[in-house]
Amino acid sequence: MIQKQNIVVEVKNVSHSYSKGSGGDFLVLDNINLTLYEDEIVCLLGRSGAGKSTLLRTISGLIQPTQGKIIMQNIEMTGPRAGLAMVFQNFALFPWLTVLENVELGLEAQKIVPSERHRQALKAIDLIGLDGNESAFPRELSGGMQQRVGLARALVVKPFLLLMDEPFSSLDVLTAEILRADILDLWIEGQMTMKSILMVTHNIEEAVLMADRILLFGSNPGHIISEIQVPMPQPRNRLSPDFRALVDSIYEKLTSKKERPSEKESAFPGTGIGMVLPSISTNILQGFIETLATVYHGQADLPTLSETFRIQDGNVEILRIAETLQLFRFCELDGADVHLTNKGKEFAAGNIDQRKKLFHDHLQTYIPLAARIRSVLDERRNHAAPMNRFRDEIEDYMPEESAESTMKTVISWARYAELFAYDEQAGKFYLE
Repeated sequence: MIQKQNIVVEVKNVSHSYSKGSGGDFLVLDNINLTLYEDEIVCLLGRSGAGKSTLLRTISGLIQPTQGKIIMQNIEMTGPRAGLAMVFQNFALFPWLTVLENVELGLEAQKIVPSERHRQALKAIDLIGLDGNESAFPRELSGGMQQRVGLARALVVKPFLLLMDEPFSSLDVLTAEILRADILDLWIEGQMTMKSILMVTHNIEEAVLMADRILLFGSNPGHIISEIQVPMPQPRNRLSPDFRALVDSIYEKLTSKKERPSEKESAFPGTGIGMVLPSISTNILQGFIETLATVYHGQADLPTLSETFRIQDGNVEILRIAETLQLFRFCELDGADVHLTNKGKEFAAGNIDQRKKLFHDHLQTYIPLAARIRSVLDERRNHAAPMNRFRDEIEDYMPEESAESTMKTVISWARYAELFAYDEQAGKFYLE
């Protein structure tokens, strides 16, 4: 059990809003409260776009909260401060600098003399398993080695708090597994200087594997819906009954209506055309239905499906796929279990044309934005309309980046269904 005497960081009543393109504000974080203690790893677990990374950047001081405050070591933060380090999803290396020069950057900012900077950087490079690659450039390294450079750069400044923003999501499954194990080994052996680690993830098993505590993050706006203690000692065995039971219980919490009593934690934020659509291709949706139908006879639990698909973005992405198919009425979710509806079974058994017809009908019936676009095109004499007209409309319900991704999704789905077409050069929808 973690001894919770020494507090590393407190997040008190933090909310954050962004300006919408059409005026007004869009609430991203809603009244977040959390306390991080010494000698613990905490994972923020939730869907993509839920505001987890925004919270991490707020804690780091890169952005200021609209309301509330961040207190670190009894000092209220008003901007970036020494003692924190961050590891990003996309490596964030300078391509024109060598491994050694990238790692030295943080020390250079601290005005450390070159000889000592060089010594400390070499020590961090060796610690993280990159010895012999000091003179290499990022383009010469694999993704896993590039992320090790990012980690060495974070460790070399000897932070008291390490923030990690989905650090393994850009890596292949095997590389991510190795790097996770290496970080845990360094942490358990006390070879890292930080007092605590706060990590963002949407991979349930990753969170259970690494964390002492898991904070389940809800969306629209971002808020904490549950805190889960992970009592299992390290190292943890993914196949142990306790591990599997905790993974299953988290799936159930994420899909439970009791954990999501209001619309703000619905699977798809907003109503009507204000529904944020996920960036999931029709190929993935078809593959999910086919696998569920042929391998699992129409019914399976989400953890098992996650192992089958081994999707890079983790277990929560499997949940997102299942929720999308539930939206289309091709699947139904019951806790951590998912099964095909009669229409889902019909889709799985159909040929190409039959599948397209089913997808066409369900897209127009159950996706309000698609129905809205088709209705406008039907009513117009030239059967055409600018895409910006609809994007501007949905920006009243969501941030600009969500509106952009939602439009890309509805275009992709409509092309497959042949519900309407889109001319990218002209920026217009039309009926063929």
